[in-house]
Amino acid sequence: MKTFAASSTKISNSSVAQTSAQARVNRLWIVIGTVIVQMGLGTIYTWSLFNQPLADKFGWALDGTAMTFSITSFALAFATLFSGKLQDKFGIRKLIAASGILLGIGLMLSSQVSSLGLLYLVAGVIVGYADGTAYMTSLSNLIKWFPKHKGLMSGVSVGAYGTGSLIFKYVNGAMIESRGVSQAFLIWGIVVLAMVTFGSLLIREAVVGASPAAASGRRVKDFTVKEMLKTKQAYLLFVVFFTACMSGLYLIGSVKDIGVRLAGLDAATAANAVAMIAVFNTAGRLILGPLSDKVGRLRVVSGALLVTFAAVTVLSFATLTYPLFFASVAAITFCFGGNITVFPAIVSDFFGLKNQGKNYGVIYQGFGLGALSASFIAALLGGFKPTFLVIGVLCALSFLIALFVKAPRTPESETSEDARSGEEAQSQSAGAHGKAPQGKESKGLRFNPQTKGI
Repeated sequence: MKTFAASSTKISNSSVAQTSAQARVNRLWIVIGTVIVQMGLGTIYTWSLFNQPLADKFGWALDGTAMTFSITSFALAFATLFSGKLQDKFGIRKLIAASGILLGIGLMLSSQVSSLGLLYLVAGVIVGYADGTAYMTSLSNLIKWFPKHKGLMSGVSVGAYGTGSLIFKYVNGAMIESRGVSQAFLIWGIVVLAMVTFGSLLIREAVVGASPAAASGRRVKDFTVKEMLKTKQAYLLFVVFFTACMSGLYLIGSVKDIGVRLAGLDAATAANAVAMIAVFNTAGRLILGPLSDKVGRLRVVSGALLVTFAAVTVLSFATLTYPLFFASVAAITFCFGGNITVFPAIVSDFFGLKNQGKNYGVIYQGFGLGALSASFIAALLGGFKPTFLVIGVLCALSFLIALFVKAPRTPESETSEDARSGEEAQSQSAGAHGKAPQGKESKGLRFNPQTKGI
């Protein structure tokens, strides 16, 4: 008990020393900067607007131009594996600014391409890698600044990413129509470069000591990536995240064709589902993130998986009408947006805040693999319905995992629980002798070294 108390005091003093400079920072500016960055990054989700104009201009196959976004998504996910190490080396502001510049250059160079290979390189690999690097570092940093509101801050950050895609759907669409696809790329690149680099100037890096004790009294161990990969929980969470991403990304990439072929809608009506996806995807991010702070993150994820299971079952077996089709699309995209918002906070709950960016970067590979796997399954099984059946089975499995998976137990957490039990026993004993604890500790207050407040 004495050893733990001494250790806790040492950790607390270290945390206060590390964050004394940060205590004077107005965190509102960090939120604003992150929102601007994430809105700029989210504009890449307007890529589908460019497929047909590129195919028409250069005579390429539509499937060929559409493949660019799959490459972008994979490069985005791959970049998150290395973003934490790059942040340690260069600092978050320089890294996000450099990523914004690279992202803008990649889009501007896309205005000059004349072959699919070059398009895959600049709009796929370069743009995706730059986007993923800035996305992961800015998201993880904001969560670290608000350790008591991780779900809310994840929702703000990821919600801004979705809002960027929603706004620029109209901006990029208007530019393509008025100026042509190549000029639209050039202007888009300039705007995004300005947004991300300006937003980076408002961001300050959070320095995290040991992760604070959870409400239950468990102190979360700060796992390294190597330590995390030795736990079964890392692989179980990966399966859940992979399933959530696979279901949402497959629908997002094929919703128009699904509406035409399965629901019998005309092309114009089915295209309305694209706008619906942007709205409900963003709504899921803004609603389910804060909700997870109140009711529990895994409860939110398990509920979202259950709804997704029901929706893909409808798409697989029901005779689709106009309302039923759009209700299913809305449900899946709402849950997809919510799940990818809650997961960063789940990873920090399980494996600590200190290395959250690096650890989540590993789990985030489920995003890239989910984007690719659904397309391969659809090609192998030959259609939408068999693919939805596979997704339904994975949703059922992931639902069970989300119900029963628990954070890994460590010597640190067990010692923390023992210490808390001992403190409660001492408190009860003091109460029995008529000696109530005095001062701030009697009110259950905690000092937050990030904000020099309670």
